[in-house]
Amino acid sequence: MPYLKLSTNVKINPEQSSQLLADFSRLLSKETGKPERYVMVELAGDNVMMFGGNTDPLAYAECKSIGLSKAQANSLSAGIAHLLQQRLSVPMDRVYVEFSNCPAEFWGWNGSTFG
Repeated sequence: MPYLKLSTNVKINPEQSSQLLADFSRLLSKETGKPERYVMVELAGDNVMMFGGNTDPLAYAECKSIGLSKAQANSLSAGIAHLLQQRLSVPMDRVYVEFSNCPAEFWGWNGSTFG
């Protein structure tokens, strides 16, 4: 159920992409308490983006999950920003993360919903 969609203007090579996908998948599983087999991560690099009037390295993420709490959102925000700074040199103050807590009955999987 946890889903992270990450967009950045930083060019990401295939090796970095594989490592980032794995890192973010583990982070989402750990912070939401959901099995990693339900975690989905999407990563798009080298996008044309601007933040604060310039095109210095930046990232935008959308994080959705069933039962996402305020505490989990705070922890995920820190973890996502830290990984982006560590792996792609995106400063933490150039990362926006949008969180959504989706009701189980509106999250489909395997031909049904979780609600």
